[in-house]
Amino acid sequence: MLGNKYKLATDHERYMRRAIELAQQAEQLGEVPVGALVVADDQIIGEGFNEVIRLNDPSAHAEAQAIRAAGKALGNYRLINTTLYVSLEPCAMCAGLITHARIKTLVFGAADPRTGAAGTAINVLNHASMNHQVNIIGGVLQEESATLLQDFFRKRRKNQTN
Repeated sequence: MLGNKYKLATDHERYMRRAIELAQQAEQLGEVPVGALVVADDQIIGEGFNEVIRLNDPSAHAEAQAIRAAGKALGNYRLINTTLYVSLEPCAMCAGLITHARIKTLVFGAADPRTGAAGTAINVLNHASMNHQVNIIGGVLQEESATLLQDFFRKRRKNQTN
C-alpha cells in the first residue's frame, strides 16, 4: 500500500512539472504563467496554458484550453475518470468548467487567496448544491508554481515603473 501512495505522489509531481513547463510557455508569450493538463489512464490527453491576451479571449485560461483539447481527444464533453493538473488554483469560471466536464480529480500547485475557487477564497467545486463533487489535492510543487507567478508579476510591476 505504501508503494502505491509513493507512486501517486511521484506521478502528481511529474505531471505538475509539465504544468509548470506549460506555464513557462505562457510567460514567454507575455501571458500570466499558468499551465494545465488533463490525464486519463496515465496519458496526457490535453494540454494548455493561458492565452487570454494572445487570443483576445477572456475564457482562454489554461484549464479551459486543456479541457477543450481533452474533450476533442476523447470525442466527448464528459471527461469522466480524468485528472486535471494546473499550476494555479482555478478561478470560479474554471471551477464551473471542471464541474461540468465531470473531471474526477483536480491537482493544483499554488493556492490563489484572491480568486481560488477550490477552497482558498471560495469553494465552487464542492459546493453542496453541485451535482458533481471533485477530489481536490492542492499544494503539489506549490513553491515552484508560486515563485513563477511572483517573479512574473514582480517583473511586470518593475517594467511599469520604468
